[in-house]
Amino acid sequence: MGELKAASRTGGAMPESNHKEGRVFVYNKTRETFVATEAKVADGYLSRLVGLLGKTRRWARPGQGLWIVPSHGVHTIGMLFPLDVVFLDSRKVVVHVEEYLRPFRISSVSLRAASVLELPSHTIFRTGTRAGDQLEIGPMGGHAQGAPPERSAGVVKSDRAK
Repeated sequence: MGELKAASRTGGAMPESNHKEGRVFVYNKTRETFVATEAKVADGYLSRLVGLLGKTRRWARPGQGLWIVPSHGVHTIGMLFPLDVVFLDSRKVVVHVEEYLRPFRISSVSLRAASVLELPSHTIFRTGTRAGDQLEIGPMGGHAQGAPPERSAGVVKSDRAK
């Protein structure tokens, strides 16, 4: 929703300038599954401040997300639906997760986090995302190196030999 405390803009979690229209995919390399297939990047003061305010439950469908950079934590004050929250360090390693953060709540604050992913509720459960997982965040239209080209959040679709 909104970020609580901004980190310095020097970490490796900063979005790349070539992200088309501020949209990215989020791939969990550890679990070999997509966490979000269409996440918006909130890396400016206003976009981080507004976050998901004004969004309805229609936003909260599988594949959606908001990547807030930089951020140590979020709140859901003014939200109309619960969220899953994933805290990432500067290398995009998951340092903390919070499932089903209800409206009008404040998340934990993680000083180890450089950015935060806000996701539709139950995404963490569906994807099996846990602390220590390595995520890859890349521009829409590309795909994770070695990752399957088909994207479906929470579903593993691999064309690799088993």
